Amino acid sequence: MLTLSIFALIFAAIPAALFCANLRAYAPPPRLQHRGAEESAELPSISVLIPARNEEFSIEAAVRSVLASTCARFEVVVMDDASTDRTSEIVRALSVEHPEVRLEHAPPLPPGWNGKQHACWQLAQHARHDLLCFIDADVRLVPEALARMSAFLDTSRSALVSGFPLQQTRTTLEWLLLPLIHFVLLGFLPIARMRAGTDPDFAAGCGQFMLVRRDAYLSSGGHQQIRATMHDGLLLPRLLRQHGHRTDLADLTHLATCRMYRSASEVWHGLAKNATEGLAAPGRIVPVTLLLLVGQVLPFVLAAIVASQHRNASFVAISCTAAALLAAYLPRFLGLVRFRQPLKSALLHPLGILLLLVLEWYALARKLSGGSATWKQRSYSSN
Repeated sequence: MLTLSIFALIFAAIPAALFCANLRAYAPPPRLQHRGAEESAELPSISVLIPARNEEFSIEAAVRSVLASTCARFEVVVMDDASTDRTSEIVRALSVEHPEVRLEHAPPLPPGWNGKQHACWQLAQHARHDLLCFIDADVRLVPEALARMSAFLDTSRSALVSGFPLQQTRTTLEWLLLPLIHFVLLGFLPIARMRAGTDPDFAAGCGQFMLVRRDAYLSSGGHQQIRATMHDGLLLPRLLRQHGHRTDLADLTHLATCRMYRSASEVWHGLAKNATEGLAAPGRIVPVTLLLLVGQVLPFVLAAIVASQHRNASFVAISCTAAALLAAYLPRFLGLVRFRQPLKSALLHPLGILLLLVLEWYALARKLSGGSATWKQRSYSSN
């Protein structure tokens, strides 16, 4: 009992400490300063690029949120990726109303390409500006988001900056699993190490919002070099870092929102489709499972044992168990305040961790068995 309590405390304390250290580093992008007439003539010019496949219920809101942007010159290019709904019709109507909006149609998907990566690569070819901002069709930006992230790109001396919008969660699997994004990011990525150089092992990003310099994107090969993958949020920053470019992260909680999924099925299949390019990678999943089970689930099991057999437990074991429990909960309660996450998600943290691990092992088993992942009415080999 004592040995297990000590291990639980160690494995829970490490991500808790890193999470606390990262909270200050993972800050919102700098606020905009008042611009004089001369400075206003030097506004950043940004191509906002939106891949869209059957997005009739979200595309108009996404485009209109970009059109409300301030302190930046921009164009909005929507790539209709063989939609079978009213996506093109809606964007075409917006382009008549707003000359900043353009509708493009993706060529047929070539063999070996993921649909989103192909659409993003095509979007880059149609972009007219030197800053490329890839956003998903379910992202909504606040007016100053583009300008503030452009300023962050400059101050961080990076080629690519990214961040996680506020995740809107309504169904059970949404609020159980999606808040774990911040827990995993800040609990296991040393942001100071990420910013210290260009080591690809410290790459991180979010495919919902990525702002990248055009020259660095093209010289590294962009989405063309990760054509078969499902996870550009992680792999595009890694690609740029492999080519010697810096990447960075900013907190977009108050600058963008996203409703990533809308049902339990979408949550499960959406997270599983790219899991083996992240936590469920064959060489990573065993240590990740050990870290999460011992540090995030075991403290709750031990607490239940202590509660039922408290007279037989030593004071040291009880103290270590209590400390491990607090360490496991600390990042989640800090996260619910900072990132506006649901309280019930934090309270059911061990259940969320268990579901996440089941999902990761499911994704790996599917990959090893040669199964396929289906997304947006397209089927992709898990291998």
